[in-house]
Parts: sequence; C-alpha cells; structure tokens
Amino acid sequence: MSKFLTDLFTNQVLAAAFITWALAQIIKLPLEYFLHRNWDWGLLLSTGGMPSSHSALVTALSVSIGLQEGFTSPLFAISWVLAMIVIYDAIGIRRHAGDHARVLNLMIDELFTGHPLAEKELKEVLGHTPREVIAGMALGIVVPYLMIRVF
Repeated sequence: MSKFLTDLFTNQVLAAAFITWALAQIIKLPLEYFLHRNWDWGLLLSTGGMPSSHSALVTALSVSIGLQEGFTSPLFAISWVLAMIVIYDAIGIRRHAGDHARVLNLMIDELFTGHPLAEKELKEVLGHTPREVIAGMALGIVVPYLMIRVF
C-alpha cells in the first residue's frame, strides 16, 4: 500500500492536474471580490465561474501527458479527446441547463411573489462562457508546463 501512495503522490501528471484545478478554484475568490466586492467562500467547491476549473483540470492532465509521454503518444490522444468532451459539456450542455434554471427561477419569482411558499431556487451557474473555458484551458497549459519543464 505504501508504494501505491508513494507513486500516487509523486505522479507529476496527477499533481499538475490537481494543482491546476485547485488554482482555478482559488482564483475565483479574488475575481468575485474584485467584480462584486463579495468574498464568497462557497466558490472554492462550486461549479461554474471564471476560470473553468473543469477545463483547467482536463487541459492540464492532457498537456502533462503530452509533455511527459510525447504529443504523438496514444495516451495524449486519449486524454485530449476526453478533455474535449468535458470542455464541450462545460460550455454547451451544462451552460444550457443553467440558462433553463435561470428562466425557471424567474417564472417561480413571478408566480409566487408575495406568497409564503417555500421555494428552492435551481442552481443557475452550471456551465461556462467561452471566455471562462478559454481561461481554464490557458491555466491548464501554463501550470503543467511550468511544473514539468521549468521546475
């Protein structure tokens, strides 16, 4: 078991992916404060927002594999295809689900304004804008490059 843990914690590809994800989540805090003057600590574990931590994670994973195994390796090809699926989902399907939640929340507000009914709002920030995804992908390229090639 200890060899497994040692291998797990010394895996540069895994470390680069998770450090990039953590940085993307952490970056959301000061951006939220800068834009809205609000410290929202829930952003550390929430989906949506700038930058896309999903895009950062899968891009970092793929770039790390490319840097370590080569960009012509089958492992890189598999990771890149899976990254594109995750990114497409983040920018497409999840974003549309968030748009639907926004409309439903507006309908509920309009229907029940002034009524004491218990209302549970749907989470509206599910997906990402193209800008949020591009920022996540940029982070996913820079961090692994610095970790694997520079440090």
